[in-house]
Amino acid sequence: MQSLNLSDILAGANGFFLHFLAAVVLTVVFAFCYLWSTPYAEFKLIREGKAAPAIAFTGALLGFVLALASAISNSTSFIDMLVWAGVALLVQVMTFAGLRVVLADLCGRIVEDEIGPAILLAGLSLAAGLLNAACLTY
Repeated sequence: MQSLNLSDILAGANGFFLHFLAAVVLTVVFAFCYLWSTPYAEFKLIREGKAAPAIAFTGALLGFVLALASAISNSTSFIDMLVWAGVALLVQVMTFAGLRVVLADLCGRIVEDEIGPAILLAGLSLAAGLLNAACLTY
């Protein structure tokens, strides 16, 4: 049995902190990009007590983070992880854009706090994130 020495532990900790910090930054970048791509002000609507924008945004955020977690786990390098995080961001924005095409009144219904379309968007965002995560395995 091989024992770990302090330098091995510190090397692992450095890798953890680098990836964790990158994941937090990438999640914030995703949130800004996603919020910018929607034609309504999610946080303003959420502060007004509307649930639909919170449901829709949370689904997209979780879909992104699922794919990001897979990218962190399966990437062969830090740069590889960053590239796949970019793909995950693109998949989530495209999921929103695609549902907007199918449901032309999606945004208006979310602004009006209709839960059904928000749950559909959240569910499709999670499904896209899960599929994206599964495809990130080598």
